[in-house]
Amino acid sequence: MCARNPGTSLDLEWVSKSRVNTQAVLKRAQQIQSFRLPKKQWQAAWLLRAVTCIDLTTLSGDDTPSNVQRLCLKALQPIRSDLLQDMDMHHAGITTAAVCVYPSRVSDAVKTLKAANSSLPVASVATGFPAGQTPLQTRLEEVRLAVADGAAEIDIVINRTLALTGQWQALYEELVQFRTACGNAHMKSILAIGELGTFTNVYKASLVSMMAGSDFIKTSTGKEAVNATIPVAVVMSRAIRDYYIRTGYKIGFKPEELGSEWLSPELFRIGASSLLADIERQIYHHVTGQYAAFHELPLA
Repeated sequence: MCARNPGTSLDLEWVSKSRVNTQAVLKRAQQIQSFRLPKKQWQAAWLLRAVTCIDLTTLSGDDTPSNVQRLCLKALQPIRSDLLQDMDMHHAGITTAAVCVYPSRVSDAVKTLKAANSSLPVASVATGFPAGQTPLQTRLEEVRLAVADGAAEIDIVINRTLALTGQWQALYEELVQFRTACGNAHMKSILAIGELGTFTNVYKASLVSMMAGSDFIKTSTGKEAVNATIPVAVVMSRAIRDYYIRTGYKIGFKPEELGSEWLSPELFRIGASSLLADIERQIYHHVTGQYAAFHELPLA
């Protein structure tokens, strides 16, 4: 990870005066969608870069130590070794950015990765994920327990009620407490943008989260009706850029608006674990010239 964002005092004047030009955001999003995609070896290189930015995740009610173990092993070798060999990338040490699990499964992931002599970080969702509707002390204790079990990253969810009602001071104070509970673990704040109503609320929630010391801001839990969208990515990226200009601290998120310095696992993460299977199919096609159904690609 990059240097920690220490946070700042809450600048309520900046937050309250912030407004987002919806038409300008939609126009920029349309421009991004029109960009030409890389081809051939350039496409393969970007696919491999994308793999290294994935938080490989399992957040299911039936999670067990064994399927967490399988997740960790897949994270350590996300692309088949024979495909990497054919691309002369078998010595590149390609892994996903992290594995992400529920707090109760953190110790399983840490144990598996330690046995594999790997320093791959374990991330844990917390603070009443995904709704964030449990009492504050319960949410704080969940963070502490995950950190105590070895989580290096904590994915917290913000209190959407406070954001929707404009209680930015209260939201800031909650997030500062989460950051303190994280200790040395990096705090990744999930905004749940599908429940914030407007682009302006997304921008303000982004600012408050960064002021409170978030190392990353993320779009969604994956459980809302609307999750990551390009217009929202533009809004959050602009908030990150504005915060960087004012403070000099880089917060992780999306690279479209932020430049090549953000194109690394330290500052860019992809939460869609299902993307890994799609990437492996594309790499298989790049190497063999054939398309394969998922069941034709055995686990690495």
